[in-house]
Amino acid sequence: MRIISGTARGRRLATPPEKDTSIRPTSDRAREALFSIIGPRIKHSLVLDLFAGTGALGLEAYSRGASLVVLVDKEPLSLKIIQKNTSIFRHEQSNTDHIHVIKDDLKHPQFLRKLAPGLTPEFDIIFADPPYDKDFSLPILQYINDNNLLKTDGLIIIEERYNVSLPAKLSCIELFDRRKYGEAGFSFYQRRISP
Repeated sequence: MRIISGTARGRRLATPPEKDTSIRPTSDRAREALFSIIGPRIKHSLVLDLFAGTGALGLEAYSRGASLVVLVDKEPLSLKIIQKNTSIFRHEQSNTDHIHVIKDDLKHPQFLRKLAPGLTPEFDIIFADPPYDKDFSLPILQYINDNNLLKTDGLIIIEERYNVSLPAKLSCIELFDRRKYGEAGFSFYQRRISP
């Protein structure tokens, strides 16, 4: 698994041991397709990566010019891998002060309290890649919706198994696109234009 484009293009990312199934990294192919869709939105964006796993989505965004990336996960192995993967930017011109790693159990999110002073609670792009078959996607969408974490012109991308149905709308956000890559499905949400 590698960073596909940007300042860290081609850099190899650490991944979990093959026998460990607790982390399911987004495939390079699916990640490349996803970033082809959202590419123009990345530059100077504030990115939140929930259930970050290896950090590949958030770090890909940072490599492509995101101004700030917040990576959130609770698993010790994930946090260890994320810390290792953020180190690829230490040799770049990028300032790694703009990458924040937060340990948080997203079943009961508290990460807003853990944001560094001065960090905005509103993001341009929010990735959420919860474990499959755990029914985390709807609660995390509801949490994003209820806490107004998305900027007015922002974008939420939920990765789930392709056959999982998510709601077309919540009070503040609405689904506007779905894409399928292998067994992965990406659901794209934006702020609702009208109630």
